[in-house]
Amino acid sequence: MPFRKEPALPPFPRAVSAALIALAAALAAPTATARALDVYLEGDPAGPAPAPVSGGLLLIGGGDRTLEAMRWFIAKAGHGHIVILRASQHGEAGTEFYREIGGVLSAETFVTHARSASRDPHLLAALGKADGIYIAGGDQARYVRRWRGTPIAEALDAHVRAGKPLAGTSAGLAILGEYLYGAMDGQSLTSVKALADPFGKGTTIETGFLHLDLLKGVITDSHFTQRDRLGRLFAFLAKAQASRPADAPPLLGLGIDEGVALAVEPDGTGRVYPSTPGTGVSIVSGAALPRLAAPGPLVAARVRVTIAGPQSLVRLPAGKVEDPIAEKNYSAAGGTITALP
Repeated sequence: MPFRKEPALPPFPRAVSAALIALAAALAAPTATARALDVYLEGDPAGPAPAPVSGGLLLIGGGDRTLEAMRWFIAKAGHGHIVILRASQHGEAGTEFYREIGGVLSAETFVTHARSASRDPHLLAALGKADGIYIAGGDQARYVRRWRGTPIAEALDAHVRAGKPLAGTSAGLAILGEYLYGAMDGQSLTSVKALADPFGKGTTIETGFLHLDLLKGVITDSHFTQRDRLGRLFAFLAKAQASRPADAPPLLGLGIDEGVALAVEPDGTGRVYPSTPGTGVSIVSGAALPRLAAPGPLVAARVRVTIAGPQSLVRLPAGKVEDPIAEKNYSAAGGTITALP
């Protein structure tokens, strides 16, 4: 049915109009407050975890999640209570945890629609009691705007310090490092644009969000090989390093393919769980990237990229890899990167 525009009405007297506006605002306020947070619960959140809880990070590159990696995370959470955080969509991930993967007492999803949700008592209590926290995909700019500098960010740091596991996929992975690509302009930056000028307005590098020891000095990126993101990770590293003191150690880039999870133990040793053969984790050292001083294309003579697979052992935050799939070198110039012998 076509939309019918309502006929224009004669104007109300100013005093009546103002009163109606005030009444409408008062009536709308509870609705707006309620919509700051949506909650979806599967299972019973009461009671202790049936098995010991131990720390760890599950870094997921987006797309399909391998069952083995998810079971690793659930075991780390003692098969207890999982809290899922997101800033869009609904409770699908909680249903997957509880009804499809199984092995948890409960899965509770909190969808924040406003920064004010970060002070919600129920949300903060659930984060404090969670045996495992999972940050879903979506738009990392929403996470930065709604969670950075709030009790949610403090609760995530405290959760990891308490020796409990934390997982993030896609946008949820992007926010975990000391430095992060925030996509604050609402766009998804391509390697071509990033390499053309790492100082460009689309290269929105943020920091001061989370403070995880195993990801100190690390920038993460997801959907890595599938979306041709190696070049932009070079640019992220170069721009982030330009903001650091001259004597600061080089940063590390961690690019995780779709369908791949890197399960990191509390001592920093990580193993790769791929859902598709030939995929893995790309580790890029910022040591060979120049300290940028002015806008323009990224220029680098030789940047080493180490690719870890299921037989590899990755050590974070150093970025050392035992038994890698491959080690490759690239040069950067003229807005492109080129594989070297």
